[in-house]
Amino acid sequence: MGCCCLVFIPRVDAGELPPPPTSLEAMPDAQLYLQLLVNQMDTGKVIVVEQRAGQLYMPAADLQAIGMKLPASVSAEVALDQLPGLHSEYDSQGQRLLLSVPPDWLPAQFLGNRKAYPRTEAMTSFGAMLNYDLYLNDTDEAGTYLAAWNEVRVFDTWGTVSNTGQYRRSFGANAGNGLDNGYLRYDTTWRYSDDESLLTYEAGDLVSGALPWSNSVRLGGVQLSRDFGVRPDLVTYPLPQFAGEAAVPSSVDLFINGFKSSSDNVQPGPYTLTNIPFINGAGEAVVVTTDALGRQVSTTVPFYVTSSLLQKGLSDFSVAAGTLRRDYAQQDFRYGQGVTSGSLRYGVSDVFTLESHAEASNDLTLGGVGGNVRLGSFGVLNSAVSQSRFDGREGQQVSLGYQYSSQRYSLSYQRLERHAQYADLTVIDSPYISLSKRSEQVTASLNLDSWGSLGAGYFDIRAADDSRTRLLNLTWNRPLWGNSSFYLSANREIGDSNWAVQAQVVIPFDLDGSLSMSMERSTSGENRQRVNFSRAVPGPGGVGYNLGYAHGQGPDYRQADLTWRLQSVQLQAGVYGSSDAETRWADASGSLVWMDKHVFAANRINDAFVVVSTDGYAKVPVRYENQLVGETDQSGRLLVPWSSGYYRGKYEIDPLNLPANVLSPSVEQRVAVRRGSGYLLEFPLTRINAASIELVDEHNTPLPLGATVLHEQSGVAAVVGWDGLVYLDRLAAQNTLRVTLGGGASCQVQFALPESSEQVPMIGPLVCR
Repeated sequence: MGCCCLVFIPRVDAGELPPPPTSLEAMPDAQLYLQLLVNQMDTGKVIVVEQRAGQLYMPAADLQAIGMKLPASVSAEVALDQLPGLHSEYDSQGQRLLLSVPPDWLPAQFLGNRKAYPRTEAMTSFGAMLNYDLYLNDTDEAGTYLAAWNEVRVFDTWGTVSNTGQYRRSFGANAGNGLDNGYLRYDTTWRYSDDESLLTYEAGDLVSGALPWSNSVRLGGVQLSRDFGVRPDLVTYPLPQFAGEAAVPSSVDLFINGFKSSSDNVQPGPYTLTNIPFINGAGEAVVVTTDALGRQVSTTVPFYVTSSLLQKGLSDFSVAAGTLRRDYAQQDFRYGQGVTSGSLRYGVSDVFTLESHAEASNDLTLGGVGGNVRLGSFGVLNSAVSQSRFDGREGQQVSLGYQYSSQRYSLSYQRLERHAQYADLTVIDSPYISLSKRSEQVTASLNLDSWGSLGAGYFDIRAADDSRTRLLNLTWNRPLWGNSSFYLSANREIGDSNWAVQAQVVIPFDLDGSLSMSMERSTSGENRQRVNFSRAVPGPGGVGYNLGYAHGQGPDYRQADLTWRLQSVQLQAGVYGSSDAETRWADASGSLVWMDKHVFAANRINDAFVVVSTDGYAKVPVRYENQLVGETDQSGRLLVPWSSGYYRGKYEIDPLNLPANVLSPSVEQRVAVRRGSGYLLEFPLTRINAASIELVDEHNTPLPLGATVLHEQSGVAAVVGWDGLVYLDRLAAQNTLRVTLGGGASCQVQFALPESSEQVPMIGPLVCR
């Protein structure tokens, strides 16, 4: 008898079914070695992950090692599925661990460069230099005189000693009463700058440091000052920073005032762009972030940059002590009482720079404090107050100013007011000099795009005797067709009803020439028309000239001069004046340099210079910043007079003119030279004793290709090429070659190297026996 059993299973909705087991639940506990990806970024690390009961655990140290910032409550081991804010995914096929975390958990990234260009240590060599300017003037009424200005410098690693002065001599009818005839000394100074500590030391005749609301004086003494000029790679003023976050690997583009400034790749996490925006004033930055899928996020950030501030923590100062210089440019050695002066600027923050100044002498004490504040993106406010006591009389000075600049317009206001008997070092030794009671100036400019630019200025000065001068100036400058331009200016003294007006049109021509025509009206109502045609001297040298003519009330004015610039000197001559009085003049200026036991002549050297040496090889072309300067002389040297102090310049030689047996290991060098000095830049060249040798056997047949040649004097091995030729470059006066042939056979040959040759000689055929 059979039996049937029915089992009743209650109905369960699909939503109540338990989920299928995950891959982690389906596998037993294990230790996994997985590739770590964070926010789609491959960290390049393989980490150990523990799998227990369907959960993933890993050491917190592995996450911290990649710079991840974890909550303080996290222990040594992290349960990935239980950490708020962190999402994990296990890729079993790729054996990867994919983590997603908030961007602020990831390390900060700084993109860009806060330096203008790489730093190069400044160099100098021992040498001396003479700058000269000879000027001859002959006037119908005043007679003839000769003035010879000169500057002598001696320099080495210990610094630079310089002396400036002028020799003057009158001729003709005025020769007897020329009381200023003879030599007059101006300044004698020793200066040393340390580009490591950014300090400059000075002794001798110098000018004291000052702030915008204080005055400088000429001293004979010593001075210590901060000198940022020795490090042009540094940016001393605060720069804007543009910060953001990237959830996944992205690219970041920075646009400054509509122009692309930089492009960088960023990893997930917060980032800061520190690229230098080369502008001064108000600007607008647009930061565009683009991820791998092309999704973009754009952020606009206004900013304001000003060089009147110092970066936070930077200081700028000068301290001077000595005796006041009297009758400068009138007496050689005349000094007054002893004085001291000091100034300090300190970046308290990136928006506020503190300023202070102090002066002292036997009869004077002065102290002041001020500062510059950036008002967000709305400009800079400056203010200062100082107190003085001179001969028992006290006084105060207060200054207040504001500056704003943008691409469209700029505005500047400055007011300085002195009360009671305010005095400083400029007046204590000069009884005929007194400080003004008040000065005020307002300037503004407006960019009209294709219509040019407008400018306006108002100046109000109240002198010590209560006399007042107020001036108003208006200008308009507009480009015309091509490179021509139109300029209009009008100014008047308030209180006077008449305007002085000038209108000028400048038309450039080919061959570096330009024509300008102008009409003028003075405050007295006199009209005058001018026409001028000039041709500038070409940069490499040549001839330039200037022709001018003016017609109006009174005698007509005529002017003509010619300039001829050579590599060694600049010559000028000209004539100007009217039919009533005419002046003729001539000028010669240049420099003489002594370095490396040689003398070089050049145009005026105002700063630093370099003497390039090519080891005695002549007619080697030399380039400075990719521009041909000239060729080395018979001694293998060339003076490059255009270097700027502390600038990292590029100097090159062209080895194509060198003999074939001369080797040039380096054809390009970058070097910076200390201010006011020179440097001997050597390009080492090596003459190689080389030759191509033709080897044959006793039957006059070239030795087989691939035979090994050993030069016994140098130990250098070579291989025989086609037609039995072999090249060797370390030969001696007498040479022995041992050749290994196929089958173990060998032979030997001897020869002498020709004594003098600028080419690689061909020797042979030589019989190898």
